[in-house]
Amino acid sequence: MFLTRWLKRLAPLLVCLVLLVTACSTSAPDKYEQVQKDTTGFGKPAAVAKQAEKGGTFNQFFPKDEGDYKVVPSQEKKGFAQYKLNQDGTTLAMLTINDTASLPAAAAKYDSATETIAGYPSVKQGTTALALLVNGRYQVKVLSRDQSFTEADRSTWLQKFDLKGLAKLEGVSGPQAKKAPKSLTTQQPKTAPSLPNAAPNRNLVPQPAA
Repeated sequence: MFLTRWLKRLAPLLVCLVLLVTACSTSAPDKYEQVQKDTTGFGKPAAVAKQAEKGGTFNQFFPKDEGDYKVVPSQEKKGFAQYKLNQDGTTLAMLTINDTASLPAAAAKYDSATETIAGYPSVKQGTTALALLVNGRYQVKVLSRDQSFTEADRSTWLQKFDLKGLAKLEGVSGPQAKKAPKSLTTQQPKTAPSLPNAAPNRNLVPQPAA
């Protein structure tokens, strides 16, 4: 009887304690959940300019299979195309072409480039990537995915792209042949015809009186 009376008194306290613990556990998010929230959006692609080239347009300019090297499509979207360079099932490098119309800053870094590859300005990006810029717009990049793939290899495979073909590509906002406006035919003001130089009239010279 005494125990029952105490349980009745403690019951509200126990209920409050359970509710408090539940509320705390609900308000404190799981650490992994918080990390997911914090990183949400990090992988979102940058806004793509309307004039960016279609990714499929770049496929024709990638290197072809060569010996035991296999060039395998990996990703394609507006303004970007990416292939894997595989050898015996191992991915040695990633090969990409992207249209910097969507990211002018990517093209701006080539303004200070001191090196060229195949006649195009080239820059190193970190310790694993080498890139060049075609027509001031199309960035071609080789990114190592295996330690055995050296900077010399990156340079070699950059030159295996059809860079000349890519240079002829005229994007939506690329160099277009501008038609010269039709010139209006303007009439020149008429001038009075010039008279031939007449010989001086001697009769106009005053004659002495007779």
